[in-house]
Amino acid sequence: MLNKTYPYYLANEAVAANTDLEVTDKFSGEVATRVAMADVAAIDQAIGHAVAAMPAMRAFPPFKRQAVLEHCVKRFRERYDELALALCIEAGKPINDSRGEVTRLIDTFKVAAEESVRIDGEIINLEIAPRAKGFHGYVKRVPIGPCSFISPFNFPLNLTAHKVAPAIAAGVPFVLKPASRTPVGALIMGEILAETDLPKGAFSILPAHRDGADLFTTDERFKLLSFTGSPAVGWDLKKKAGKKKVILELGGNAAAIVDGDQGGKLDYVVDRLAFGAFYQSGQSCIGVQRILVHASLYDALREKLIAKTKSLIMGDPKDEKTFVGPMISESESRRLAGWMDSAVQAGAKIVAGGKVEGAMFEATLLEGVKRDSDLYRKEAFGPVAILERFDDFGAALATVNDSDFGLQAGIFTDSLANAHRAWDELDVGGVVINDVPSFRVDNMPYGGVKDSGLGREGVRYAIEDMTELRLMVMRETW
Repeated sequence: MLNKTYPYYLANEAVAANTDLEVTDKFSGEVATRVAMADVAAIDQAIGHAVAAMPAMRAFPPFKRQAVLEHCVKRFRERYDELALALCIEAGKPINDSRGEVTRLIDTFKVAAEESVRIDGEIINLEIAPRAKGFHGYVKRVPIGPCSFISPFNFPLNLTAHKVAPAIAAGVPFVLKPASRTPVGALIMGEILAETDLPKGAFSILPAHRDGADLFTTDERFKLLSFTGSPAVGWDLKKKAGKKKVILELGGNAAAIVDGDQGGKLDYVVDRLAFGAFYQSGQSCIGVQRILVHASLYDALREKLIAKTKSLIMGDPKDEKTFVGPMISESESRRLAGWMDSAVQAGAKIVAGGKVEGAMFEATLLEGVKRDSDLYRKEAFGPVAILERFDDFGAALATVNDSDFGLQAGIFTDSLANAHRAWDELDVGGVVINDVPSFRVDNMPYGGVKDSGLGREGVRYAIEDMTELRLMVMRETW
């Protein structure tokens, strides 16, 4: 079970300032623990400590950064079950998905430990003209400066890890605001980081109300803001961020295309589509929301996917058999139910699921959803998927692109030509061939275009954002 209370972490140290934040068990609705909340003064102090820590972090050598990250890997493994249960309770994530996320937390820190000792530069040949004879150029990467991180509720371990682990590898101090609904995992991470010899001020982890956390965005002492969350909030933060670099990982309404040559593989395709659409109650920005099926396979796939959707068990996320747990809140469930009802009133048909009770939203499959509806155009961020048919592969690609979002897309096809065509034509950050857009490995570049965000995560790519190139020109003869 969770501790009765958790402190926040200010300049590497636990501070039991209060117990103002109630964290609920998302299935029962009961208060599971209480967490310390940071006020504006604490956030300001944390930023000051991060600034003061820059010289020490810059001098903290790569082998020591690696040792910190390896310590975290060791301790995450030792506390694996505790982390998984905490995630299951505070996020309502089914226990099997929670264990999977702890595994990805470990993977991300492992990759960061490897990358921490290979942040290399280059030698540039400057002798491109007579005037540059005897000149040589050398480039290295240096830490950008104090960073501000804001992480979301849906992957409170792994998406936090994708900010924290690269920061340690890059040698930048940071102040993290975890999601108020799911702060416990980040605070356990803070407890483990506090066991290391990171310089004082290297990290602060401060739960805070959104209306009291403007400093995370506006304070000019930060040199980078990395935000993962909703598009509306993310783009608004970018407007307020001033001169600092901004990395945004936002939403999507990801599509999967099933090409006409997949008739012999429908069981595999259906299993993957159901997983992509409904795992962790669909609360993933790369969850499968739109399913485009070639007309020749539509009826057969529809029948199998309906059966698969109906077979998914909804219930207590702590039960090993549960696949669909609660959404993060009853208000989010009501929001999605309203979109679904509007789509049905406009002519859509629910072919599986559709039952909603409190925060519990049954895995739901619809067809005939109009393309101008909220359910089609916006990010559902819940266990709802839309079926539609196509006759022409090029037209299907155009349909996928007819979106304000562009995060990832999945293409099931045996045609190498169609795979490359999708890669060429889809306006997204990533194209996944023969799996769902929900696929992610933690060392790959991950991010989107259009309203889906700005920049890329994935450890090496995050390190590049958290460092700057510094040139030295040397005249060796004169």
